[in-house]
Amino acid sequence: MKRFIRCIPKLKINQEKKERIIYLFNRYSLLAHMLLSMLLCFAIEVISRHSIVGAFQFLALHTFAFAYNSFLIFASLALVYLVRRRAFARLIISGFWIFLGTINGCILSNRVTPFGYTDLKCISDLLAMQNTNYFTAKEAAAVVIVVGLFLAFCVYMFVKGPKFQGRRRKYLTPCMVAVCFLMIPITTQAAQNSNILASYFANIAQGYENYGFVYGFSTSVVDRGMSKPKRYSEESVASAKAESKKDDGAEQKKKPNIITVLLESFIDPTEVAKLSFSKDPIPNFRELTKNYTSGYLTVPVVGAGTANTEFEILTGMSMQYFGTGEYPYKTILKQTDCESIASDLSKIGYGTHVVHNNGGNFYSRANAFSMMGFDSFTSKELMNIRKYTPLGSWPTDDILIEETVKALDSTKDQPDFVYTITVQGHGDYPSDKVLTNPQILVSGAEDEAANNQWEYYVNMIHEVDKFIKNLTDALNQRGEDTIVVFFGDHLPSLGLADGDMVSGDIFKTKYATWNNFGLPKEDADLAAYELLASTTNALDIHEGTIFTYEQNALDKGTNKYDSFLIGLNHLQYDLLYGERYAYNGENPYPATELVMGVEETAIQEVRPSSYEGYVTLSGENFTRWSRIFVNGEKVPTFYINGSKLRMYAGDIEDGDTVVVNQMGSSDTVFRSTQEYIYVNPDVNGTENELILE
Repeated sequence: MKRFIRCIPKLKINQEKKERIIYLFNRYSLLAHMLLSMLLCFAIEVISRHSIVGAFQFLALHTFAFAYNSFLIFASLALVYLVRRRAFARLIISGFWIFLGTINGCILSNRVTPFGYTDLKCISDLLAMQNTNYFTAKEAAAVVIVVGLFLAFCVYMFVKGPKFQGRRRKYLTPCMVAVCFLMIPITTQAAQNSNILASYFANIAQGYENYGFVYGFSTSVVDRGMSKPKRYSEESVASAKAESKKDDGAEQKKKPNIITVLLESFIDPTEVAKLSFSKDPIPNFRELTKNYTSGYLTVPVVGAGTANTEFEILTGMSMQYFGTGEYPYKTILKQTDCESIASDLSKIGYGTHVVHNNGGNFYSRANAFSMMGFDSFTSKELMNIRKYTPLGSWPTDDILIEETVKALDSTKDQPDFVYTITVQGHGDYPSDKVLTNPQILVSGAEDEAANNQWEYYVNMIHEVDKFIKNLTDALNQRGEDTIVVFFGDHLPSLGLADGDMVSGDIFKTKYATWNNFGLPKEDADLAAYELLASTTNALDIHEGTIFTYEQNALDKGTNKYDSFLIGLNHLQYDLLYGERYAYNGENPYPATELVMGVEETAIQEVRPSSYEGYVTLSGENFTRWSRIFVNGEKVPTFYINGSKLRMYAGDIEDGDTVVVNQMGSSDTVFRSTQEYIYVNPDVNGTENELILE
């Protein structure tokens, strides 16, 4: 270590000039910290907004919010007065803020939702994005290099940097630092009361844009989970439960299959006031709205945050009681099980499944669906996906028809609940013209780039609309009573404002239903957390703590205010964070042993390939995410088709144990074949039969 320190060169700065700089910085350090705080705040906004002009606009339009963000940085810089290596401490704190801002800038290059504490806490999920559109390997490498260089400079400053030589005030300095931090809640409350800052971000991206990254991120750190409601008690929970709809004891009708379909970023494009189209982009969805129950759906997010709309749909719980940037899938559902529509319907004999043509670990879904009581989850790793969108970004949604039917067919003599999640409508939407012969021509956007984005989006939604018709046709052909609920999870990330929408509200999407057993049409505008309460109520199914509470309110025409929201707040706090008075101290909805996929994968034969130097595995239900393991070690795998994989002949020997695993991100094993013992024909003298390909 000493040899390493001696190797660090000294900067050739005139000693007298160096001492003069240090003297001035120490004498006017508070002023220097103020200037440094504002400079750091401005730099962070430039990085986050990808624009110097955008940062200046924030400074001009939200001056007091900018000042507050600078104050938060200033308070953190006050910590340097507690140590003698002030230059080193100042570097560490400044680097920390710039590092967070840079991560936010990288994330906002690929998604709409800004960087929050939940992302930092669930770093494994963030790193799992490296093979997706969210976080590339190049970005990861760049971050590692920059962080490495920064740490090297920190080492240099720790060893060679100046130390404070003045008199240290033993009591005054800590008191001054404490005052800075004690001022944070006081100034925060004052700023919120003056409408300089908002205490709750309905739209997280807009909140960060209006109030700054430093405040937005800090809020996501301190405002997490759910706060305990006022007067929460066993009595308050019992009072809320007393308002739940009771089963009337009538003979239960035959239970239909219930299919709930999340349509990624799906809206009715004709409700965007400025746009015109060569023909109706969504004729099939529109036909459903004319003939079956439909309406507007108020969702908790805009432009991104699918998992939070999903959470409201499946649990009946409202996101308004959670902290800024909260994703329950990534926080509370990693700690505790959670009653949901799946666990409620399981109690009355339903099989429960999820089908999604994206990664099983994304949004920590595999864990969340287990915590919510689902039986199976077919993610893209269990699908033989063949088609992708024109950009190659996402699988097309037609694969979900056969996978939804497979889920229904996997259970015999029982009804099913299937939650199907589409992905084809997902952003980003290219500003360059990608579609040479689009089926839908779009005009009316503010410029050519925006028009290209809308044209791409609308044509993807047009394909999703075809999927809607093909899915209902396939379900009708099965001959079982079935209801389908289609809903949009949020508006697309295309810069829409309230005034752009016919509804006048960017938090409103559409839902529509379909059924093949004559259920009457009863249109209603709903919140996302009410959707399945309304659906099951129409089916005369009254199960679940939250859903029966909401069914009673829907029957009475109770609006979403006052006592209804108070009771909902108490119930969901009780189930997730409280004493679970609603369950009388028991746990009737434990997590399930979630099975990935509904079809077995199997190895049937391992033989030398017709391609010299290779061995081919024949089997069933292989996918692009199948990986061969020999004696427990992963070997290079080449996907041929759904029944064949190939590997190097040098990676396997006579008597080796072979397994094929379906792999998710972070080397998660979702499903495995049974072990297969390889018999080498050359060693055992058997006929060396090749597998012809």
